[in-house]
Amino acid sequence: MSLPPSDHFNGKTFFNRDHVNRSFVDVWRWKRTSRPARWPTLVPLVPQPAPPSARGDEIVITWIGHATFLLQTTRGNFLTDPQFSQRCGPFGLLGPKRVQPPGLALSALPRIDAILLSHDHYDHCDLASLRWLARRDQPRVITGLGMRSLVARAGLTRVDELDWWQQYPLSGDATATFTPARHWSNRLSGRRNARLWGGFHLRLGRTTAWFVGDSGYDTELFHRIREKLGAPDVAMIPIGAYEPRWFMAAQHCNPEEAVRIHLDVGARLSLAMHWGTWQLTDEGREDPPRALHIARELYHVSPEHFHTLEAGGSVVVDAAQ
Repeated sequence: MSLPPSDHFNGKTFFNRDHVNRSFVDVWRWKRTSRPARWPTLVPLVPQPAPPSARGDEIVITWIGHATFLLQTTRGNFLTDPQFSQRCGPFGLLGPKRVQPPGLALSALPRIDAILLSHDHYDHCDLASLRWLARRDQPRVITGLGMRSLVARAGLTRVDELDWWQQYPLSGDATATFTPARHWSNRLSGRRNARLWGGFHLRLGRTTAWFVGDSGYDTELFHRIREKLGAPDVAMIPIGAYEPRWFMAAQHCNPEEAVRIHLDVGARLSLAMHWGTWQLTDEGREDPPRALHIARELYHVSPEHFHTLEAGGSVVVDAAQ
């Protein structure tokens, strides 16, 4: 990659202000001492009403599972981190097995105009799902620096790579800005941290949405996002994959930190994500929403302003509301 060094790129790899990466010794220690909670093998879907049609500046947001959201707007349909496969791991054969089906099947999706792809980890970047979308819709992919060659393996040809804070014009008065996150990147193909990670701040007419991606908590970062881009009408914030803290805190926020992110960025509404689909870490499946309830009470945040959705459940967000 031929890019000039910056405050998050050393000429070869990307990095955070603070250390995030864990060594193989850390991984061995975690696995040796881990006492993971038992998860169910299958959690059936609760039937949900079909998402309504968007009007005006509305964003109709449907949680499909984990970090996959469908955002339907009058300016196009957008999909975050599409992952519809049974496993999240190399070749679609390795890695944890899905315990809850996607809230919407791939075939039930409307035409997708653009995919917002936060980073290369298998639970966020699934080549099988991307290939299906490439065959049907050939959507544009907006993602971080260094991701083009990986995404091209799925047959997607319209790929736009962004650096942190770089803005992409979606259509008309709709834009996407790639926002920093406290995370890392790696998969079997490529060098660790050779691909940039982040989130997306969307401005769709008067209504704004922010998809965090994966991130650990940072005392400055989320205030800075608010200062640069404004408080979003809706934020999609991860609450799961956080135990044990000594290992995960640098890269994944826990529910209390998720509430702090909600407050730091000033979101009018936050929707929880990144929980309940695959057992990636040691906490139980229902621990994140329970801990979210405790954290809301601690910080005096009402469920109306930060809550979970059932897989396949939708909300309508409008700046005019």
